[in-house]
Amino acid sequence: MAYERDLMKFRLFLEDQNINNLEDVSSTILQEFQQWLGTTTLSATSVARIIASVRGFLHYLVDERLITPSLDISFAPTKIGFRLPKALSVSQTLKIVEILMTSEEVLDIRDYALIEFLYSTGARVSEAVGLELHQINFDESVVILTGKGDKSRLVPLGSKAKSALEKYMIRVRPSLLKSPTSHVFLNVKGGPLSRNSAFNIIQSAAQRAGVKESISPHTLRHCFATHLLDGGADLRVVQELLGHKSVATTQIYTKVSIEKVRETYALTHPRAR
Repeated sequence: MAYERDLMKFRLFLEDQNINNLEDVSSTILQEFQQWLGTTTLSATSVARIIASVRGFLHYLVDERLITPSLDISFAPTKIGFRLPKALSVSQTLKIVEILMTSEEVLDIRDYALIEFLYSTGARVSEAVGLELHQINFDESVVILTGKGDKSRLVPLGSKAKSALEKYMIRVRPSLLKSPTSHVFLNVKGGPLSRNSAFNIIQSAAQRAGVKESISPHTLRHCFATHLLDGGADLRVVQELLGHKSVATTQIYTKVSIEKVRETYALTHPRAR
């Protein structure tokens, strides 16, 4: 039963990421799954067991030649006793977001637009790399994101993200475009940017910013939600922005926020200690 529950968690994660084919599973996705598990109340032991179950399942499918995924299934779960990273602080997040802000390099302009977009909207990485031109309304400063179950939601586009996107669209995207496509974020060959490329872009930006925590595009989604709640946003509003079907899913972010509340209380209240 535990094995079945473990695989069900993986299935739900893949559905949330709009991944419908196990052939599309990669090491990057397994890393993102592990980070997502770390935002729940599961212990490090449970996280390690779930990852091991998923790897075993994928090994079986490959051995039986039921799938031929191009992933490194040797990906190992985080060592027991090591807690998965929580949301980054605002200052850490801004270091990553702003590290490419002043660069005039072609790909840096694209990467900066992507990072600003992810943090500004809380978009899933699949929603970002799948974003099409018609989904952005620059006049109204909003974007239509299409998530799980093809359900669409309207999300505000922050001024910084809007400016970064406009610069990318005017100065860089035309030079990357090789053949007609409506995708917003393009690779050097003119095709849509991949999930793996987005993952590498975020990690590279973090390294350049001197942020040592392990992060992924999902980390920016996590930061988006946590920082909104820390700033006083209503949980239901954050649920809508994230595209969660149930508010219970959104509540995982309040667990991070309450830690900040406890820390502030401990440091400032005269009767806390």
